[in-house]
Amino acid sequence: MVSDKELVIGHGLSLPLKEISFQFSRSGGAGGQNVNKVNTKVTLRFDLLGSPSLSEEQKALIRARLGSRLTRDGIFHLDSSEHRTQLANREAALQRFAALLNSALQVARPRKKTRPSRRAKERRIQSKKERGQLKLKRRKVSDS
Repeated sequence: MVSDKELVIGHGLSLPLKEISFQFSRSGGAGGQNVNKVNTKVTLRFDLLGSPSLSEEQKALIRARLGSRLTRDGIFHLDSSEHRTQLANREAALQRFAALLNSALQVARPRKKTRPSRRAKERRIQSKKERGQLKLKRRKVSDS
């Protein structure tokens, strides 16, 4: 969600829009005269390592999970060119950026070990026996 001065990521985290910069260029591909004249493609840039809004743990999580989108200098890049207007592409880039950061910062709960019940084990063995019997019936009968 984008407010006037900050981008809400989730988990009580929001980033000031002044930490995010945009670069505009011409979109590639088909599209007619509009593509050749108007800079509608948006490249969002965010200095992850230099951001005062994120803690070191958050930066480490983002770097580990979204490392392919970072440059060597720790700059996060995200392109958007799916819409025909610069404003729509800018909003789409901000929404995708927020979603990526939100998913990268989620900590997975540890899995609880579980055991199958005795009844579940019995059902499994029974279904294996039934399957085996079905396959036995498919065999050719020998004369001997």
